[in-house]
Amino acid sequence: MERCIEPEWLDELPPEEPRAVQSRRDLKRINAWMGNAQIVAREIKFVRLHQHGMLRILELGAGDGTFMLRLARILQGPQACAEASLLDQQSIVSHETRRGFMELGWTVKTIHADVFDWLSQSSIDWVDVIVVNLFLHHFHVQDLKLLLHRAAHRTNLFIACEPRRSGLALAATRFLRLIGCNEVSRHDA
Repeated sequence: MERCIEPEWLDELPPEEPRAVQSRRDLKRINAWMGNAQIVAREIKFVRLHQHGMLRILELGAGDGTFMLRLARILQGPQACAEASLLDQQSIVSHETRRGFMELGWTVKTIHADVFDWLSQSSIDWVDVIVVNLFLHHFHVQDLKLLLHRAAHRTNLFIACEPRRSGLALAATRFLRLIGCNEVSRHDA
């Protein structure tokens, strides 16, 4: 299936706009239905099976941080020493989400920046894992190549969770109304 890249309405709405707030709630529900946090956690656990020490995760396109918080809850174990860095062009991580990380013993850092500008900085620290969830589909091939090239200089593990590009997956987006998704979420899907 040929990729067609269009701007997403959620990216263009002010963060506090009611339709944007509802669409972020919809994304939590969509992620839960797709099992994205479980998929990403399984990959991290598999790779880190024999590694110890603090886990450092960077999420690109982190939005409100709730996907990473769900991931942190799944990864939670006896060694609760972890750091989550949440990068997004909007600064919308709530105090409640921050508190959720603190309750797990995780350190959380929010980064309000453009992903390309931020990844091009030479002062950025190495991380164990870079995670992207429902984010890469925003970019044209050349931008994807640049993003992946810059990310490769920051980590050895890059995990992307994106929807399959197929007729069946496209047809499934027609059912988002049935789980209560608003027009912004349905358009962006």
